[in-house]
Amino acid sequence: MVEKAQFSAHLYHPKYWLLWFGVALMRLTQLLPLQIQMKLGAMIGRLAKTLMGSRVNTAKRNLELCFPKMTAEEQQVLLKRNFEETGKAIFDTINAWWWSDAKIQQHMTIKGQEHVEQTLNDGHGVILFAVHCLPLEMGARIFGQFQPGVGVYRPHDNPVMEYLQVKGRLRSNKALVPKRDLRKMVRCLRNPDVIWYTADQDFGRSSATFIPFFAMPEAATITGATTLARLGKAKVLPFSVERNADDKGYTIEILPPLDNFPGEDEIADAKRGNGIIEQIIDKNRAQYMWLHRRFKTRPNKDDPSVYK
Repeated sequence: MVEKAQFSAHLYHPKYWLLWFGVALMRLTQLLPLQIQMKLGAMIGRLAKTLMGSRVNTAKRNLELCFPKMTAEEQQVLLKRNFEETGKAIFDTINAWWWSDAKIQQHMTIKGQEHVEQTLNDGHGVILFAVHCLPLEMGARIFGQFQPGVGVYRPHDNPVMEYLQVKGRLRSNKALVPKRDLRKMVRCLRNPDVIWYTADQDFGRSSATFIPFFAMPEAATITGATTLARLGKAKVLPFSVERNADDKGYTIEILPPLDNFPGEDEIADAKRGNGIIEQIIDKNRAQYMWLHRRFKTRPNKDDPSVYK
């Protein structure tokens, strides 16, 4: 479990100077008004759409596979908005890592925090069932204003970025746990405590079951929520965060604990989980991370890639 960002003089090695310069520029942008940041973010997103051909193709294909009933024109509009929202997410992360608590509180709305408090008071750990929406970093920081929890994360290969993400995320979390450390997650839940959990990406064949996701009949899906809830004696609470339409703030919403979860069948649980994920995404499709190759793992190894 990581409870402190570890700094060393090695992080000032010349090979990292350019990265530190970029970090300094990013920190300066936190001083800009939020609406100015969002306008700059949208511009960055539109520029990225012209330069990131492979990512554009991935997002476009995901939209085609998930929403075949949308017209080509509707998909193009959503694709454009998604890249604009992706550019804005740069500033979401900057603000989440470096804004003061007072400034965070000026731009946040929280719904459903009573469900978290009641679950913990009842002696159960809380699994926040989230998705990879673009303002997720800000969602965690807002949540930490009333109930700091334990973040589940992937350690970064670059030591400077690892230091920055740990330091930034510990502003809203008591600690961080690597995403593959199931034992520590269970220990946190039995404490009881709050952890974040996402099941909406493709983590490979070894841990996957193939079930529907939107219009895709067989999407690789993990069943970890069932395992965590059962071993941690925890409740699963759907969690969403949305950047408000006026770009003036953020709203997080926590729903009541799921009834009869975990059930007797982990596949049925996973299907139920995907249904919840779809509902969260449908609240604001443009703010979901469509750039991820969600369907890269096919049911059979010899199946052709859907991204070719």
